[in-house]
Amino acid sequence: MEPRSAAAAGRDFPYTARTTCYIEIHRDGRVTHGTDRATYERAVAGESRLYAVWPGEWSSHLFAIDDLDEYAKAHGIKHDVQRTGPAEHVHQVRWAESSGEQNPRSPYVGIEVSLACGCEIQSLDVFAAQMREQKGWAVATSVGWGSSSGPEGTTYSLRVRRKSLTA
Repeated sequence: MEPRSAAAAGRDFPYTARTTCYIEIHRDGRVTHGTDRATYERAVAGESRLYAVWPGEWSSHLFAIDDLDEYAKAHGIKHDVQRTGPAEHVHQVRWAESSGEQNPRSPYVGIEVSLACGCEIQSLDVFAAQMREQKGWAVATSVGWGSSSGPEGTTYSLRVRRKSLTA
């Protein structure tokens, strides 16, 4: 039986679900797993085939990742404003320390961020990478973050390594 087509599922395919497991089958028969840029580049070059196992209610389903462009956008390998948010440009960032911050010795500090350039954060990982490159910030991506909207726009609550904010 042939695997199902991920492309046929369109944008509804759970590319980034925690329960989706990727399998890469190399031309030489080796089997590996992962979702990094190198996996994508090998698949695009025809050096390997990429599959995903997606657990269903009663059984798991095997899918051929036959739309590598959609896969790359979902995993942030290719930028997709609809999925990950901020466009790839230098952001006009305004920030201030959160008012509830109580431990000045903590390596991380809560900050409130607004983007005057009109961008919206959809993926903290993407925004963190952009801020690391643009401002040298070390944004914590393993903790929660949030947003609130008002007449002035959207404000995002993030945690950032305190020392990186001086850069």
